[in-house]
Order: sequence, then C-alpha cells, then structure tokens
Amino acid sequence: MRSDEPRQKEIRRRDLISGAAASVLGGLMIGAAGNAQTQQPATKAPAPPAPAGRVTYRAMSTEMVRVRGHQNDMIDAYVAQPSAPGKYPGVVVVHHMPGWDEGTVEIARTFAARGYVAISPNLQFREGKATPEGNSASISAAGGMPDVRTLGDVDGAVKYLRGLRNLNGKVGIIGYCSGGRQVYLAACKLKGIDAAVDCYGGGVGSGNVTPVQLADPCDLTKDLSCPLLGLFGKDDRNPSPEQVAKTEAELKKYGKVYEFHSYEGAGHAFFSAGQASYRQPAASDGWAQIFKWYEKYLS
Repeated sequence: MRSDEPRQKEIRRRDLISGAAASVLGGLMIGAAGNAQTQQPATKAPAPPAPAGRVTYRAMSTEMVRVRGHQNDMIDAYVAQPSAPGKYPGVVVVHHMPGWDEGTVEIARTFAARGYVAISPNLQFREGKATPEGNSASISAAGGMPDVRTLGDVDGAVKYLRGLRNLNGKVGIIGYCSGGRQVYLAACKLKGIDAAVDCYGGGVGSGNVTPVQLADPCDLTKDLSCPLLGLFGKDDRNPSPEQVAKTEAELKKYGKVYEFHSYEGAGHAFFSAGQASYRQPAASDGWAQIFKWYEKYLS
C-alpha cells in the first residue's frame, strides 16, 4: 500500500459525507419552498378586457309546458324566457288562424330575446290533428273558435305567467289575425292584463256574430281594462279601414287609452315573414311600436 492511501481515503470519505449533506439540505430547502408556495393563496390572472365594440346577445331558454285552460283542460303551450336571473315582464302570444305554428313560437322567442317571459298557448290543442293547417280547417268547419273556450285558455296562460317567480308583476297580450280579435276580446273580459296589442284582428268592428262567437269585440269596448295598441294595413279587408275607424270611434267614446297605426301599402298579415303578404317597412315599424308600448306599460 502506498503511504498516501489512508489520507486519500479520508478525503474521499469527507467529500462523500459533505456532498450527501448538501444534497439532503438542498432537498429540504426545495421541499420547504414547494410547501411554502402551495400555501400561498392562488392568484388568478385578470381576464382580458372585452374587445371594444363587442356585440353580445341575451341567452334564453325554451320549453314545452302544460297549462290549465278552459274547463280545467291541460293544453300545450310554448314558453321562451331569458336565461339570466332577474325580473321580467310577461307576454301571452295568441296565434293566428293558420294555427299554432313555427311562426308563432318564433314570435315568442323574439320577445324572450328582448327581455320578456313569453308564453304561447295552443288554442287548437283539442282538435287533435297532425298539423296546424288541419286544426285550423277543423275549427273553420265548426264555425270558428268558441269565445268561451278561448277566454278560458288565454286566462290559463295569464295565470301561468303570474305564477312565475321571475315575473316583474306585469303581463301583456298580443295576437295576430283571429288572434288579434281574441286579444281585444280578452282585454275586455279578463282580469290581470296590463297592456294589449291587436295586430289586424279580423272581425273587430264587423258586427259579425256566430253561434260560438256571440259578440263583436268592438261592442265590448266599454269594458276594455288596459291600454290597447292597434296595428293595421290600409289595404286589409278584414279588418277594413272602415272597421278600424268604427273601433277607434268606440275607444274615443269611452275614453280608453289606445294608439292605432295603419300602414300604406300593407294588407292582412304584413308581419308574416316568408309569405307574400309580408311588408318589411310596416313590420319593422310595427315591432318598434310594440316594444315601445310594452316598455311604457309593462316595465
């Protein structure tokens, strides 16, 4: 053995010990730092600001429900409403004579997108046909929709809205074609309606009655219980300009709160996009008048 071997072994042993100690100490320091880091409250990076001019739209939810209508019958209805929590005005959408169809539920969605809880009851539910057109034909063959049944079903829709927690306490009603007539009728006969919109309601001011439609709604004007907006086409024959004038005279006679707009170059069903009757200028201004009316009386 060489004379310097014991000394070299001792040096290697001391180096090994000090290296291991350094390794352990370093591990402890890293572990401590790691523990300290995990104990710090997490800091969330701030969200980037929304781009200037960003466009957003109100989210909505839709569903099919059953409401208790005339004689406690359970009928179908379509509900569309904003998804966000809050208090919103309600609107009952009464469909036209072509039936409870896609155009009708699209109107309900339009109201939901503007901040309303909208419900559209299927007033032809009991006919039981496979299509809206079939149900309408069945109604026509029977002499029209019975007014007593209509009032019971619409009243059920009003009560459904008034039972919702997100209602702001106000309920409006709007209808098109035969639905406009039914709106006028309901505004004169039912309670709980705060504002009404009659879109070219056929038969109002005509003087016509049937075994199931026992009155011209115009003759009930003295009982109108809420502000009424009327939207008409000057080329319409049902209601004709003369019938609209007769109805307006009754509203003035009884001192009712109302507003009528009649559009040049527009006939019946000028709101119905996709149909030959559609008139964009009249429909565009009509929607503006509707939202202005409801903002005034339902907000």
